[in-house]
Amino acid sequence: MAEVRVKKRFVAGAKCPKCKAVDSIVLFKEQGVETVECVECDYREQQTDEKVAKKASGDIIGVFKP
Repeated sequence: MAEVRVKKRFVAGAKCPKCKAVDSIVLFKEQGVETVECVECDYREQQTDEKVAKKASGDIIGVFKP
């Protein structure tokens, strides 16, 4: 079975709510679920598309409250 590569994008200026490191948060989709995680510590948060759509308005793609 082929390995699926997940495209991860850094969120500029984002601060990890756990370790407080700046520019350490990456955003990606994992099995259809929007996920953010810190590359410095083990912080990880997930939101389904329904939750993202409910919070999003205008030109905002997704809303996370770290």
